[in-house]
Amino acid sequence: MLNNWVVVPTCLPLVLRRCHTCASGTFRPNGKFRVNANHKLIDAWLLALCTSCGDTAKFTVLERANVRSVRPELLDRMHDNDSGLAAELLRDPLVRRRNRVALDWAGAWRLDTGGPDHRPDGEVIDVSVRFAAPIPVRPVRLMAEGLGLSRAEVERLIAAGKVVSAVRLGGRLSGDFTFMLKR
Repeated sequence: MLNNWVVVPTCLPLVLRRCHTCASGTFRPNGKFRVNANHKLIDAWLLALCTSCGDTAKFTVLERANVRSVRPELLDRMHDNDSGLAAELLRDPLVRRRNRVALDWAGAWRLDTGGPDHRPDGEVIDVSVRFAAPIPVRPVRLMAEGLGLSRAEVERLIAAGKVVSAVRLGGRLSGDFTFMLKR
């Protein structure tokens, strides 16, 4: 029996960067953009608020770009403050590297198992895990949540060879994988 699980983002992740005002380390993006044009050059920023003091930070999306080189659909989405675009840009490694930020996905995703918890009761369970967005999550945590077990129990099952997967189950994954639980 093959079960399909999906890791789905529920909101935008926190942005990890030091606040200049209060020295807090996290910002909450709200999906709003600021676009500024100067003759034929355009700048665009994604705005985020400090979780402690509420100060606004600007994360560079476009810098001194020629207006004609920017797709009109992209500009329209920025002017409409499209939160989907904000999510796409936060997942873009070039934008994160340019702004020297990291993402904290804690509490910003959920596991959709497609039904009630699948407690192991003696049969073999095949599970395919798909990521709707590249969210780095520990596979042990996903298995524990989806199977209704503790993480320690899942780790014992892995150590005993009862959980088999083609990917390494230690560390974090952000891509699709499958595993099989044998009882």
